[in-house]
Amino acid sequence: MAGHSQFKNIMSRKEAIDTKRARAFAKLAREIMIACKIGPPHPESNPRLRAAIQTARSQNMPKDRIERLLGRVRAMSDGLPYEYIRYEGYGPGNVAVIVETLTDNRNRTASEIRAVFSKNGGSLGETNSVAFYFERICTFHYSTSVASADAILNIAIDVGASDVSSGETGHRIACAPEKLSLIREALERRLCAPDLTRLEWQPLMTMTVAVTDESTALNLLRFFESLENNEDVQYVAANYNIPKPLTTRLSLTREGHSLGV
Repeated sequence: MAGHSQFKNIMSRKEAIDTKRARAFAKLAREIMIACKIGPPHPESNPRLRAAIQTARSQNMPKDRIERLLGRVRAMSDGLPYEYIRYEGYGPGNVAVIVETLTDNRNRTASEIRAVFSKNGGSLGETNSVAFYFERICTFHYSTSVASADAILNIAIDVGASDVSSGETGHRIACAPEKLSLIREALERRLCAPDLTRLEWQPLMTMTVAVTDESTALNLLRFFESLENNEDVQYVAANYNIPKPLTTRLSLTREGHSLGV
């Protein structure tokens, strides 16, 4: 019985990993498709598509799968099935939240997102109801093995980035969205292609909400997990700030403002 139980546990863990990986690949595929909808379906002339492909590769999405997806997109003559929809509102603890989605069924996605907010004590608002709490930025992410924190800082200053931060999980370089292509090309010349490039909603420092209550922090964790488990959700931003002692105690891995693929 013990051997059977161990085998069952291993299979359960494998299924969970496979499910999570499949969900991640589905979101990466949608980002590639929406990038093709916004611009030409060729990475050399579409910076967003180039970034989406490089992000997919950094997450171990097979190259042949990416090529098949691009081929299917280019062959479509009646348009792509997905559309971009942004939802805004307040989550647990009156935290401002922005949820970016790609969907082929607007009504289904709206219903599911509204249900997540409602079940966790939050509420959806109108477009731009909380956007003023954030600023739009583009970020480039590198692993710690690429260069030291000092080297990354000097390079970020040289290429004209607006911000840079380094930690145990890697380096993050930020710039204004309109400088995406310019900064990315400069970074590729000085370093290499970033592991991840994406547009983010960064909370303004003066607009963050301190979450010091443990039950509220746990509710926030469940709330974000529910959003991330929705296959239509691509990215979630929130303006909360959890003190480090509480973060450590709850084993939270989030930074509070940049979630999603």
